[in-house]
Amino acid sequence: MVKGFFASAIKKVTLELIYQVVDERTVEILAKIEEVRKRQEDDFRYLVQKIDTDISSIRSEMGQLRNEIKGEIGSLRGEIKGETESLRGEIGSLRGEIGSLRNDIGQLNQRIDTIIQLLVSQKHQG
Repeated sequence: MVKGFFASAIKKVTLELIYQVVDERTVEILAKIEEVRKRQEDDFRYLVQKIDTDISSIRSEMGQLRNEIKGEIGSLRGEIKGETESLRGEIGSLRGEIGSLRNDIGQLNQRIDTIIQLLVSQKHQG
């Protein structure tokens, strides 16, 4: 009976020690899990913040590029308009010169006709 009592007491003490060690290890493991969870949350917050900052920066750069592109397009339109007006002026000038040349050719044709008529009439008279 004493032997049974000691065996029972030893079992209880052993189980008590095992439970105590398991409780201590469980607390340590839970603390490490909580630490990892907090680090992951911090990392996640950092990444979200970094992404937000990068997106804002990209949006700002896109806005600047849009403004630059609009400015370049406006400048190119102005240049094209100026070139077009210049070409129109040159075309008008060329049309005037062509008209003048046509008049000169018309006058030369009349002189040639007159000369031919004089030659023909002199040939008939001669």
